[in-house]
Amino acid sequence: MRIETQPSSTLTRQQKQDAAGEQLQNLFNEILTAAGQPGYASAEKYESENSIQDDIRQDWDDWFSVANTGNYSTEVDAQALPGNYGDLLVRTYNEGGYADPQGFLKSLSEDELATVQHVNRLADPINVDDLTPEAALNLLIPRPAQIDLNYDGLTQVGEGYMIRFPDSRTPEAVVNAWNETTADMDPMEKSFYELQMKLPTLLANIHVDDQGRYVSHTEPGDPNWVNPQADSNYSYTGLTEQMLDYLDYFQYQIPKDQYEQQRAFYSALKQSLQEHGAR
Repeated sequence: MRIETQPSSTLTRQQKQDAAGEQLQNLFNEILTAAGQPGYASAEKYESENSIQDDIRQDWDDWFSVANTGNYSTEVDAQALPGNYGDLLVRTYNEGGYADPQGFLKSLSEDELATVQHVNRLADPINVDDLTPEAALNLLIPRPAQIDLNYDGLTQVGEGYMIRFPDSRTPEAVVNAWNETTADMDPMEKSFYELQMKLPTLLANIHVDDQGRYVSHTEPGDPNWVNPQADSNYSYTGLTEQMLDYLDYFQYQIPKDQYEQQRAFYSALKQSLQEHGAR
């Protein structure tokens, strides 16, 4: 069941893309949890009078049609790509691929694997034997609904690691506060803050000496990789306070307009987090 709070014609392209992405998250949360996989912590209950198969095709088409997917190389049939991938999404569901993504990928032909490769914008052909469970699963999930399976703070798709905020593990109250605070934000500005919200995980894996000099770093996938945001007691409100303290400490070393803009953002996010009852 699709519920729109305002007429579609009044939404910007980005708002339409975000709404279609949330619809995919809700749908694939149902699909993944039914297959024994973790879904989206912030997903809402998915209700529809259609079959799951029809909703997979429709929700995928709705998102792809408004997403900024960019240009493909001449060897890719860009017009056939969304339909071919939609067919594979339905097959994955019908054939139990979300419970065993690696097994499903091994059953695909070279052309079908190429479809998965290109829709996920992978540079090299897929070698299924080299994939982790998370990397394999996310190849069979549309981009907005891809998940952080192992809770390392990153979203692995094929051999690549994506930095996303919010991601599938971000608590619902935090997602609601984030969406409220960034609702009218320019996509480039929003991506800047998305990266900053992931800094605790990235910095936790960079090791320095007593003088603050770089010593080494831990690579994603390494057993020693840590994700402080995986702690149930992690405080996103505390993170906004840390960012505000940082801005105030370096106030006179930051251009005035940047200082005021970033301080206004983190103040608003902190207030919204508190209003939504987020840690």
